Amino acid sequence: QVQLVESGGGLVQSGGSLRLSCTASGIRFSLISGGWYRQAPGKQRDLVAEIFSGGSTNYANSVKGRFTISRDSARNTVYLQMNSLKPEDTAVYYCRIFDYWGQGTQVTVSS
Repeated sequence: QVQLVESGGGLVQSGGSLRLSCTASGIRFSLISGGWYRQAPGKQRDLVAEIFSGGSTNYANSVKGRFTISRDSARNTVYLQMNSLKPEDTAVYYCRIFDYWGQGTQVTVSS
């Protein structure tokens, strides 16, 4: 059974940083394609960043220049480095690797 486990969420002050990790178990990937999404209360789940098998990346306009997605295929892991965090970044963050989804991790940014 494939499972994605996320970690790294938490409470941080505005301007701070967090690094999210998402590790897959139960399956072996060669070149990971995946992404990070977020959902704030009362809002839809939106794409934050994605990375494709070839290594190219795509970011939501709201996080460009602040967030960086990366991967370690040998570790079956996708990362999201989040810098210069703002209160509006507060949400539950979900990872996706191919068609598999994590359970979500809460990120709260205080002003």
